[in-house]
Amino acid sequence: MPEPSSSRPAPVPPAGSVSGREAGPRRHARAAIVALVAAAACWGLGTVVSKQVVDDVTPLTLLPVQLAASCALLAGAAVLRRAPFAWTAPMRRLALLGVLNPGAAYALGLIGLTSITASMYVLLWALEPVLILLLAALVLRERIPPGLAVLVAVAVLGVLVVVYRPGAAGDPVGIALTVASVGFCAAYAVLTRRLLLDDSALAVVLVQQAAALGFAAVLATVVTLAGGTGWSLAGPDVVTWLVAAASGVVYYGLGFWFFITALRLVPASYAGAFLPLIPVFGLAAGYLAGERLALTQWVGAAGIVAATVAIALRGRAADPVEASRG
Repeated sequence: MPEPSSSRPAPVPPAGSVSGREAGPRRHARAAIVALVAAAACWGLGTVVSKQVVDDVTPLTLLPVQLAASCALLAGAAVLRRAPFAWTAPMRRLALLGVLNPGAAYALGLIGLTSITASMYVLLWALEPVLILLLAALVLRERIPPGLAVLVAVAVLGVLVVVYRPGAAGDPVGIALTVASVGFCAAYAVLTRRLLLDDSALAVVLVQQAAALGFAAVLATVVTLAGGTGWSLAGPDVVTWLVAAASGVVYYGLGFWFFITALRLVPASYAGAFLPLIPVFGLAAGYLAGERLALTQWVGAAGIVAATVAIALRGRAADPVEASRG
């Protein structure tokens, strides 16, 4: 005879506990938050270091040097971690996005920076999280919660307070090149999110930056042959080249690795909401280097941090991927 079924009800989880089904998305959200903050820190610190180097190394020489150092780091990490890699059609499309960013985007940005003030340059980059929100809604059909849009607006306002300086200006060409660079970066984030499947984040970043390195090297060569300032290897000492390589490792290697790791776990709109933290880390690095901040900069930085904390708490309270679906 079959054994009688038990009439005892299933055990009830203790109050306050999280089921396995709920814990997975929350773990993903926490991991994404850590990765996004780390990416912002790398980009903020890398920007400060790059600004010091660009005075001694021409922009179109600096970019391939930085990307070469980044690719060396990523290739070594891929070998050590035995990162899975498959040269599939989606991976080939992801590699082409590397030509868009960091290839063309940062080439245009560096050229634009030569004809506009640094304050104007940073102000224009404050558009990136807004563009990512718009493109995520249009291209990926992500639902943008009103609360997230408001918090991003608060963070962007904080960026404007932090970086604005009277006299921020530039010629129309420089402004147009910088806006194009910002648009390329926003499109990169959204399109990469669309193409990411189960590919290793490390493998994706490696192929993208290898493509960007090829583009940057060809661009510098073409500009040199045309009589412009492309390759310029004479002048800087060994220490300068080492600092340039280190900035590439931090900014391109680690920064993009962290960002793509997070982008596999959360919507593009949520990932872009953490980008206003970049100038905060830049200010922190400058402060440690001896720069002193005005009261308005402290207020703006506090606003950015408060808005980002609120965004992070929203992400921990619910699955960001589910929250983005219409």
